[in-house]
Amino acid sequence: QEVYNKLRKEGHKVVGVFTVPDKNGQADPLALAAEKDGTPVFKFPRWRAKGKPIQEVVAAYKSVGAELNVLPFCTQFIPMDVIDCPKHGSIIYHPSILPRHRGASAINWTLIQGDKKAGFTIFWADDGLDTGPILLQRECDVGQNDTVDDLYNRFLFPEGIKAMVEAVHLIADGKAPRIPQPKEGATYEGIQKKENAEISWDQPAAALHNWIRGHDKVPGAWATIDGQVVTFYGSSLLDASVPPGQELAIKGASRPGLVTKNGLVVFGNDGKMVLVRNLQFEDGKMIPASKYFSADEKTALELTEEEKKMAEDIRAIWKGILSNVAVIEDSTDFFKSGASSMHVVRMLEEIKQKYSGLQLQNEDVYMATKFADFIQMAVRKFRGEDKEEELVIDYVSKNVNNMTVNMPYQCFINGQFINADDGKTYDTINPADGSIIASVSSASLADVDKAVAAAKEAFENGEWGRMNARERGRLMYRLADLMEEHQEELATIESIDSGAVYTLALKTHVGMSVQTFRYFAGWCDKIQGATIPINQARPNHNLTFTKKEPIGVCAIVIPWNYPLMMLAWKSAACLAAGNTLVLKPAQVTPLTSLKFAELSAKAGFPKGVINILPGSGGLVGQHLSEHPDVRKVGFTGSTPTGKQIMKSAATNLKKVSLELGGKSPLIIFSDCELDRAVKMGMGAVYFNKGENCIAAGRLFVEESIHDEFVRKVVEEIKKMKIGDPLDRSTDHGPQNHKAHLEKLLQYCETGVKEGATLVYGGRQVRRPGFFMEPTVFTDVEDHMYIAQEESFGPVMVISKFKNGDVDGVLRRANTTEYGLASGVFTKDISKALYISEKLEAGTVFINTYNKTDVAAPFGGFKQSGFGKDLGKSFFPSLISHLTVQIHEKTTLAVYAASSET
Repeated sequence: QEVYNKLRKEGHKVVGVFTVPDKNGQADPLALAAEKDGTPVFKFPRWRAKGKPIQEVVAAYKSVGAELNVLPFCTQFIPMDVIDCPKHGSIIYHPSILPRHRGASAINWTLIQGDKKAGFTIFWADDGLDTGPILLQRECDVGQNDTVDDLYNRFLFPEGIKAMVEAVHLIADGKAPRIPQPKEGATYEGIQKKENAEISWDQPAAALHNWIRGHDKVPGAWATIDGQVVTFYGSSLLDASVPPGQELAIKGASRPGLVTKNGLVVFGNDGKMVLVRNLQFEDGKMIPASKYFSADEKTALELTEEEKKMAEDIRAIWKGILSNVAVIEDSTDFFKSGASSMHVVRMLEEIKQKYSGLQLQNEDVYMATKFADFIQMAVRKFRGEDKEEELVIDYVSKNVNNMTVNMPYQCFINGQFINADDGKTYDTINPADGSIIASVSSASLADVDKAVAAAKEAFENGEWGRMNARERGRLMYRLADLMEEHQEELATIESIDSGAVYTLALKTHVGMSVQTFRYFAGWCDKIQGATIPINQARPNHNLTFTKKEPIGVCAIVIPWNYPLMMLAWKSAACLAAGNTLVLKPAQVTPLTSLKFAELSAKAGFPKGVINILPGSGGLVGQHLSEHPDVRKVGFTGSTPTGKQIMKSAATNLKKVSLELGGKSPLIIFSDCELDRAVKMGMGAVYFNKGENCIAAGRLFVEESIHDEFVRKVVEEIKKMKIGDPLDRSTDHGPQNHKAHLEKLLQYCETGVKEGATLVYGGRQVRRPGFFMEPTVFTDVEDHMYIAQEESFGPVMVISKFKNGDVDGVLRRANTTEYGLASGVFTKDISKALYISEKLEAGTVFINTYNKTDVAAPFGGFKQSGFGKDLGKSFFPSLISHLTVQIHEKTTLAVYAASSET
C-alpha cells in the first residue's frame, strides 16, 4: 500500500492491482487503497493450476497493458507469461542480501544463522527461485537482540518502500542495472513452519537465542512444558550472574529453566543464559514469563453496571472490526477471527476515544486475545488494579559514612528498574581506594528504544501529558523535598562514586540540586504566551495569540564532575515545561542518577516521564542524539563530542543545547585585595578537585604582584588536607577516575617539556586511589599546550602581564576558542566594567568566582557551546510557539459552547 501510494504521488500511473482474495471478510490494505482511487483491482486465489497458467487470469492481467510489474510483496507463484509480459519485465523485493537466504523465510534465517548483516534486494524476476539479476541492495547491522519485527520496523519496511520507488525511477530513466547474482554463498532455506520450530536444547546459548528470535513472532519457537506446547517470545542473551528464581522443567533441556522477576531464564550447553520475556500457550493465551506460576491465580471479576456497559461498547467495537464474525462471543479470538496488527491500533484508538481513562497498550491485546480475557484485563485496568505495581528495587547496600546507603544499579525505564536488555553490566569504582562499588547495568540500543518509546507514550498519551501545570509543580516540589530528606545519603553516594568531598557534595552537589528543582517547580504555571496586535485587527476584530507548549521527549547527557547537580540543571526545566526525558549519566558516575530515579517514583511521577540509562556514551548517547522521536538534546561534556551530537541531531532537526569545554581566563590586577584574590583564585582552580567546567584555566597576574601571589598560593596549598573525601576536614579528594588522573599527569609532563616552570605538585599522591597534588605552573607562554587546552583538574596555570597593560591582557585572555566563564580582580570599578564588557565569555565574575545561582542563566560562547542552563532563559529550547488567529464572533461562539475549548 505504501509503495502504491508513493508511486502514484510521484506521477507513475498504476494500471492495475493484483492481490489475494479477502480473508475472513477483510480486504487487503492495498486493495482498499486502490479501490478508493478507482484503480482496477483483481483478487485471484491462484494464477496456475497443475503447474500451468490459468488463461482467463492471464487474459485479465494482459488487459491492463502494464509496462512494468512491481512486486513489493508476493505470496503467490506468478507464471512467466505474466513475469515477462511487460516491456520492462518484473521487479521483486526480497528481505535478504541475495544470493544468501533465497526462499520465503529469508528474514527469519538471517537471525537463525546469526548473521551480522541484514538487508534487502530488489531484483529482476526470472524463472528461478530468487535468482534474477540484482537491481539494487541495501544493508543494515543486526543487533545482538534484534528480532524480525525490529529489523522490519527499523529498516526493511521504511527503507524498502523508498528503494522500491527508487527502483521504478531508475527503470523509468533507463539507468537500472542488471547485476548477475553470484553463485557463491547462495542458500535455499525452506519456509519455517510451526512443526519445524521446536527448540533443540543441546546448543550454546547464542544459538538458542538466534533460534528463538528468528521465529519471533512467526511461527514461534516452542518447547514442551508440563505436557503442553509453549511458544517462546522476546529473547535476549543474559550476560550476568545466575538470578534467583523458581525452577521450571522443560522437556529435552538438561537443566531446568528459572522463572525470575524479569522472565524465564534458560541455559545453553555452554552454561550461558538466555532470558525469555513472554510465553504463549496452546489456547493462544500469552503471559509474561515472570508470571508463569501465577498465571491462573486471578479469578473472574464481577462487573458493575458501568463496567457491563463498557464491555458491551467494546464488544460493538470488536464487531465493527470483525465484520465477518456473526456474533462476538466470550470465546471469540481477535486474531483467529481475521484481525491484524493494523486492527489492534484501530481497536485501541476507538476504545480510547470512548473511554479516555482506560489506557491500553498494543501488548495488552496480544496478552488477552479472547474477548472474555480482554474484558477482564480492561476492567482491571479501568479499576486501577494494574495501574501501579509496587516499585521493585534491587539495591547494592553499603555501610559507609556512619549510615547504610542503598543504591539502585539497574536501568530505570518506564517506572521500573530492570536489567539491560542484553544483560550486560560494568563496574563503577570508588576513586578514593579503587574498590568496586557496584556492577551497574549497561544499557543497550534496545534499552534506548524502550526508554524513548516510554517517554513518548507518557508525553502523548499518558497522565503527564494531561496534567495541569500546577500539578506538575506540586510533583517537582515533592521530589525536591525527598531529595532534601535523603541529602546525606545522596551526598555519600556522590562522594564515593565521584570523589567529591562530602561537605561540598552536601552543600553544592545536592544542595543546589534541591534548589534547582524548587526554583523550576515555581515556574511550571508561569510559562505564558502573548497576545499580539496585528494590522488586520480592525475592522474584522481579529485576535492573534501565542501559546507555549512542550516539545516532547528530551534526551539529556550529563558529565561526571557534578553528577546530581548536572542532572538537576538539565532536567528540572525540562520537566517544568511539561516534557519527558531520557537521561544518560556519565558511565563512571551513575549512582546518584539512579537514586534520583527511585525518589522520582516515590514522589509520584507517572511512568515513562523520567528514564535513566547508565552505560556507554558512544552507544547510548549517540543513539539518543540520532533517535527520530527525541526532540531536544541537552549535553554537557567535551567540545568534540558536542560537535558529533550536533551532526547526529540534524537527522530530524532536533533542538540542541551544549555546555562544552572551557579555558576560562582570570585576570588579577595589582590594585586588587591580594588575600581575597589568592583565596578566590585558588577556589577558581581547585574547587571540586579542579573538575569544574568554569574553573579558571589560566590566570593572568600583573607583573608587580606576580611573585607574591605565587608565594601565597603555595603557602595555602601546603595547608590543604588531601585524603578521604568522607572525612569532614578534607579539602581535596581524589580525581574522578583513573584514566582522568593519568591524563592530568600527562598534561603536567607536557607543560614541563614545553618550558613552563613547575612550582608545586604535578605528581600523583602516594596512597591508594586516584589522588593528585594541587599543582602550580608559572612562566606559561601563550603558545604552550597548557596555555591553550583545558586540564579539568587541580592545575593552576599562571602567566604574567605587564603593569598597566589592560588591552594587552584582554587580547591574550580572548585568544582562545572557548568562552564559558572568566573573572577579574580589581578595586577599580571602571576597569572592572570595561574588562567585563570586552571578555568573550558567558559569565564574568568580578572580585569573586564560582558564584552560580539557579535564577542566573549559565552558558558559553564560541566552542564552549550555546544555549543556557538555569534561569528563565532555559525555556526557549524546551517549548514550541503555537500561533492562533481567531475572529471575535467565532471566539464568542466557542466560549458559549464550552469554556474549556
